[in-house]
Amino acid sequence: MSLAVVYSRAQLGIESPLVTVEVQLGGGLPGTSIVGLAETAVKESKDRVRGALKSLKFPYPQTKVTINLAPADLPKEGGRFDLPIALGILAAIGSVPHDFLQDMEFISELALTGDLRSVSGVLPAAIAAHNEGRSIVIPDHNKEEAALLQNAIIHPASNLMAICHHLNGDKSLPRISTPLLPATHSPILKLSDIRGQFTAKRALQISAAGGHNVIFIGPPGTGKTMLASRLPYLLPSMPDEEAIEVASIQSVSKFTFVPSLWRTRPFRTPHHTASPVAMVGGGNPPKPGEISLSHQGVLFLDELPEFTRKVLEVLREPMESGEIVISRAKRQVRYPARFQLVAAMNPCPCGYYGDDRGRCSCTEDNILKYRNRISGPLLDRIDLHVDVPALPKGLLSDPGSVTRDDCEHEQAVSKVHSARRRMYQRSAKPNRDLSNKEVERLCTLTAADRELLDTAMDKFGLSARAYFRILKVARTIADLSESDGIDTQHLTEALSYRKLDRYQLVHGS
Repeated sequence: MSLAVVYSRAQLGIESPLVTVEVQLGGGLPGTSIVGLAETAVKESKDRVRGALKSLKFPYPQTKVTINLAPADLPKEGGRFDLPIALGILAAIGSVPHDFLQDMEFISELALTGDLRSVSGVLPAAIAAHNEGRSIVIPDHNKEEAALLQNAIIHPASNLMAICHHLNGDKSLPRISTPLLPATHSPILKLSDIRGQFTAKRALQISAAGGHNVIFIGPPGTGKTMLASRLPYLLPSMPDEEAIEVASIQSVSKFTFVPSLWRTRPFRTPHHTASPVAMVGGGNPPKPGEISLSHQGVLFLDELPEFTRKVLEVLREPMESGEIVISRAKRQVRYPARFQLVAAMNPCPCGYYGDDRGRCSCTEDNILKYRNRISGPLLDRIDLHVDVPALPKGLLSDPGSVTRDDCEHEQAVSKVHSARRRMYQRSAKPNRDLSNKEVERLCTLTAADRELLDTAMDKFGLSARAYFRILKVARTIADLSESDGIDTQHLTEALSYRKLDRYQLVHGS
């Protein structure tokens, strides 16, 4: 009886727990069995492994082959265990030595020819292997993704035979030594591309500086989508730790990983017909949804009231916690979801409420019903409610408005980055993430300003959550002004961005 042990990695959210592949020969009639909570694709690996070994002229054991994937209570899925199973069989029959297997991990699907095929979740597996002090062998198709991880010992391989030569000491596999890839940006979308809308641009800078959620309200064609698309280009670039976390989410998702864009902040724009599962993630096996794919970036919801109530309500908890936990009968998966919400909506169903030419035919009841599609608890979590009115007559045809100074964007970026540095020097986080205790300590007001805020809270019927969010926005406005404290002008500007709260109070939601 012969036993071989090979190490691999499963996929559980963006985590990659260790799986020990134990291969035992002997003890019964010829046949192969796989145990250890293996799903169908894993059980089918015995046929892929047999075909690969046959193609490479390796003998397949003519005895009982028992393959145990430990731990037994961890679900195993996909073809990622083909390679370690094949190497375990080869080690058990003596075709490759056992010595190196203890210091290495293996992950790949096998073709019947013995070639290695790409799998998802290679980057989290490489990170976990590096943290355990082991090297890892991955498919050659995944090497660009794995190259994001510095200092790890990662060997890409194209086929099983090359790995056997490496283990037998005949010819070593290459090691990935590519440094972290530089950021590659698409053409920058600038604030100066937007004509007018200075109040909305100001609010966008506040949103970028403090990480605050924002909603733009205005008639069609006033620049709401253009404003939202400029936000990623105002935000500071991601540090390596955040960028690798975002890349890990992309690695385990169903979307193609693009290494050249690994430092670019995500900008996701799901359609209003998206389901709750598409938004938060799910399926079998669970995959990340839009809120996780926009982690450390921007989630833009255009035509916000057109989203179903159920879809909007599932956003509430992740907006507070910065993560989503997907629970299923067999497993519980956690995905990070610290996104910045940007929403846009029309002021009424037809879109022309308040139009000077009287194009709006909506009744007050229709308008109230339309706006009430967005619940109060969700609005509470949106810090900035910003009007984006129709452009003044003649602005579009004015040649002077076409050739606006491009320095507007660069100056905005400079102010946003400077404000972010102040925040991180003070509390090591953007103002959006301040706890209530930190708000009480860092966002102090004068007696007159406390009275002003209390009066506004009472007049507009604002919640305790809105109270703290107003103070966070005021703190961000002060940081943009390079002010150490919150002045009255900072507080009044923060209060002016609660438009929808005031509307619902006046019209009786």
